[in-house]
Parts: sequence; structure tokens; C-alpha cells
Amino acid sequence: MSANPDHRCPVLDPTARAAHAEAAGLRARGPAVWVELPGGVRAWSITRHAVIRALTTDPRVSRDFRRHWPGFADLPEGWPPAPVAFQQGFVNTYGEEHRRRRARVAPSFAPRRVERMRPQVQATADRLIDVLAAVPPGEPVDIRAALALPLTMTVICDLLGVPEPLRPRLGHAIDAIVDTGVEPAEAVARGLELRARLVELLHHKQQYPGADLTSDLLAPVEPDREHGAAPATEQELLDALFLMLGAGYETSVNLITNALSELLARPEHIERLRTTAVDWDDIIEEALRHQGPVTYLPLRYAIEDIDLGEGVVIRRGEPIMIAFGAAGRDPELHPDDPDLFDPTRADKAHLAFGYGPHFCLGAHLARLETRIALTTLFDRLPHLALAHPEQPPPPIASLMINGLTRLDIVPTPLAVAG
Repeated sequence: MSANPDHRCPVLDPTARAAHAEAAGLRARGPAVWVELPGGVRAWSITRHAVIRALTTDPRVSRDFRRHWPGFADLPEGWPPAPVAFQQGFVNTYGEEHRRRRARVAPSFAPRRVERMRPQVQATADRLIDVLAAVPPGEPVDIRAALALPLTMTVICDLLGVPEPLRPRLGHAIDAIVDTGVEPAEAVARGLELRARLVELLHHKQQYPGADLTSDLLAPVEPDREHGAAPATEQELLDALFLMLGAGYETSVNLITNALSELLARPEHIERLRTTAVDWDDIIEEALRHQGPVTYLPLRYAIEDIDLGEGVVIRRGEPIMIAFGAAGRDPELHPDDPDLFDPTRADKAHLAFGYGPHFCLGAHLARLETRIALTTLFDRLPHLALAHPEQPPPPIASLMINGLTRLDIVPTPLAVAG
């Protein structure tokens, strides 16, 4: 099998209305399947757990599109995944350059540094849940908008030093950019809007530096004489900010919302929490396995031909789409009902945060925020229920992000619970 045009090439649904069923169909076809993305762009879809692990640690696979994807120059203008796929920060570098540039940012998201943020995360969660506790009994609330989004946005914006007036516009711009179902002209407009908001942040911190990560990025560094590295360009700084906001915001807001949706849809697990048959780590890890916050993360490229067996060869220069969200449902890994949300299962292995050198920087922060959000919410409002259990909420229209546009719940404070 090669990259020759194939009229039977599956077209990925850019609105992700049935992402898991789509991934299951692709998984059954082979270790890699040539698929069509928005704009007629074609790439290899990888949905099997073992193949994802192998390719994400294979030195023959790169994320550097300028060096390793000849087809980059022929892309149509307004390709929806472009702002994520073609960042010029460290995420799309290769080898030693990637390790060196990532090392400058990674300490801010290390476990010990994240743990020091616990009081701040807890205080923010307490404030937001105070508001929820005041909602009249029986009145529905969109928990994504009321808790998951403001909690995660506040934490990452505090870390990056984003001024308060900019936060809502920046959050809206990031949400808009992951929509892969838009027309090219709208994709261009959304990309320009995101860039304008990031430029606004960068220029604000250049004028008003503080004790925050954006100011740290702007601080002068010693030239790298060994590797001849030049100081970061403005675009590289903008892309670094976009990456950290995405890693610290999109991942967390959707993990919290997905975990709540899973748990409230199967309330027997809430009772298991009360009897300690499962704990919150079980809930979070099973949510990551079953409904991880990332579907596909574009793109990677073959540096040389890669033979995956079963007659499938990824040729040099061909693009690869890794379906991290599909790995946890691979029946080869989880033969016992992989499509069932079951926090009692012993093995909850997943690749929701990626694997290998590009493992998500925001993973520790996402787990911390999710645990605090869920435990505080159920401590204060233990009798939560879905407002519309018969009506599944609509998914975010994105090949990249796996989440819900809203999640309406009915909060009932302990004091008035029947």
C-alpha cells in the first residue's frame, strides 16, 4: 500500500460526530490507513495503540514540516488544522533542537512546580462552586461554562500573566481555532484573530513584565554557541504561547467536562466512589482512556520509508495523523469491553497525553485541575445529575479536540438534597 491516489480513501469527518466509531473502522483496516482530511489533504491515520507507541518514539518520524514534508508548499490557503499543525515553536522541531528548546519551557509544567499551584487551583474552584451552590434547586447549569472553562482558563492565564481584559477574547480565539469544520475563509479569519490576541499578550508583557512565564520567555538568554541557535523570533514566541495555552487549557477543560459527562451518565459509579470501591484517580484515568481530550494531533512526517507490516509502507515525506484518542479503545490492548466506561477495570492504559518526546507538557496540570474540580464539586454538591440524560450534548466540531460544547447539569446543594 502506498500514497498513490485512491478514490476509496476514507474521508475523516471534520465535525467528529462519531469519532470513536470512525476510528474503530480505520483500526480494523490496518496499522495505518490513507485518509482524506479537510481541504483534500491526505495523510496516514494511525489508530492502533502499539503502532502509535512505536511511531511516536521512532527517530524516522518528525514533526518538522519545513524539513520533512515536501507537500507543505502545496497546501490550500485556509487549511483548518494549519494553526496547530504548523506552529514554529519547539513542538514542531526535531531531534536535538526539539530537546533543547522544549527544555526551556518544560520546568514550568514539572510535577513539583504544578503541585505548588494546588492552593491557587483550589481557591479558584471554591469560588466557582460557591456560585453553583447558590443556584436554585432544579435549575440547569452548563458546567463546562460555569466550572471547567473558567477554572482552567484562570489557572493557565495566571501562570502566563495574561491580563484580565484579554482572557475572554483569548479563550474564545483558542476555542475557535480547533474547529476543523469551517470554510477556508473563516479558518483564515480565525487564525488572524488568534494571532492578534497573542500579539496583544506578547506586547503587553514586553511593556509590563512580571513574575510569570510569558515574561520568562521574553527574558534574554545566553547565545547557544555549541549549536549556533539564534534568539527566538516573534512568531516562535507567539507559537510557544499558543502551545502552552492549549496544553494548559484545551486539554484540561475537556478532560473535566468529559469526566463529568461519563460519571453522571453512569451514576452507579458515584455510589462506588462513596463506598470507596473506586477512587477519583480511577475515574480520571478511565475518562482519559475512554474519552480523552485529544482525538488527532496533526502532523508528523516520515523521514524515510517505514514498513509497518500487513503490506503497509509509509513512504518518506508522507504525513501521519496520530489518533491518540483512539489508543485507549484498541481491543488488542483492552479486550474486555473497550467502549464501556468502567473505572473498576484493572488496566486503564491510554495515550491520552501522547507518548515519547512530545508527551503533553500540560498532563500534570490537567490531572491536578480535574481532581480538584471533581472532588470539590461532589463534596459541595453530591447529588448532581444530568439535566437532559436522554439527549447527548453535541461534540466540539474538531478532528483535534475531543470534548463537548456544553454539559447541562442540575446541581443540588447538600443542605437541600432530598
